[in-house]
Amino acid sequence: MTAKKIAHSLHLWLGIPSGLLVFVIALTGCMYVFKTEIESITQPYRSIAAATSPLLPPSVLIQRAELQLPGKPLMSLNYRPKGQAAEAFFYGSNPDYYYSVFIHPYTGEVLKVKDNRSGFFAWALKGHAYLWLPPHIGRPVVATATLVFVIVLLSGLILWIPKSKKAVKQALTFQWKKRTGIRKKMFDLHNVFGLYTLFIGLAVALTGLVWGFQWFSESSYWLTGGKKTLWAPTPASIPDAETASIHLSQAMDQVFERMLIEYPKAKVIGIQQPQDDQSAITATANASSKTYWKTEYRYFDRFTLHELPATSLYGRLDDADAADKLRRMNYDIHVGAIGGLAGKMILFWASLLIATLPVTGFWLWYKKRTRRNH
Repeated sequence: MTAKKIAHSLHLWLGIPSGLLVFVIALTGCMYVFKTEIESITQPYRSIAAATSPLLPPSVLIQRAELQLPGKPLMSLNYRPKGQAAEAFFYGSNPDYYYSVFIHPYTGEVLKVKDNRSGFFAWALKGHAYLWLPPHIGRPVVATATLVFVIVLLSGLILWIPKSKKAVKQALTFQWKKRTGIRKKMFDLHNVFGLYTLFIGLAVALTGLVWGFQWFSESSYWLTGGKKTLWAPTPASIPDAETASIHLSQAMDQVFERMLIEYPKAKVIGIQQPQDDQSAITATANASSKTYWKTEYRYFDRFTLHELPATSLYGRLDDADAADKLRRMNYDIHVGAIGGLAGKMILFWASLLIATLPVTGFWLWYKKRTRRNH
């Protein structure tokens, strides 16, 4: 059996059963691409008037935020660029919840309490991540469909390869003037769109598999030369008899002040509240408000305020090698943010075209099957 016959069998018999899932995953992903840009326009509480007073410390904003959601521990607080509200995050499981509290960072006024699990984009994300099924069922289904999609894409590339140089041009463009009949035009749609979305589709699928399968996440990081721990607990603080009296809120305020001094050009500065008596204080600084991969992660002993070394690849950016940076880029690549607004536009249209491939592929198979039966 030739390589093209094997590729044809894989493309057909893997593509048909996974087609509907790929359609849903691609279409919901397309809907989610411009979430940040749309929310910044449609949610006025994210913006604030210019102010000359100093930023309020985390202790004040955290206290105001926690009053809005009693019984739910605050996980982290982000100070965003000038002209934007600070955002406090609350999330947990059993039961699942995920809230944001938007606060004026100069006055402490609570502007909005937002349930991040409701609304259009939350609906789209649930479909994209687990097909609106219970997460423990839907996530492995989506991951498996994504892995199958990678095989379908690669087998499609083998099938696309022209037999001669003369046929290359025909394989790269629509030949609708020369082709007659709906079947040939549908073939062009499937063939040409499949080619032009191939590499974007692979990038999106592979970055998605990083979250889908633990074995893929670990092996892909190792294959790119990664040597650090992917995930690790927050470094532990060690109580000291002389310093254990430092109150957590005071320690967090001091860490925040240090981050402001050391990262004067940061667009986003975040601080995470320890969830137990041993965990260190985590602070972050991001030079960009559009992407995440350049985020600096710092850890401080909550009793002494001494800096602690990172226990995973999420540490200082200067300590990250090529494999670490590639893994840090995973989310930004997946949503197109790595290429700025242009990258998001490309991903939007590519996702939309990818959603058409199962439709045109099924149509071609169905017409061929019915023609054989007559």
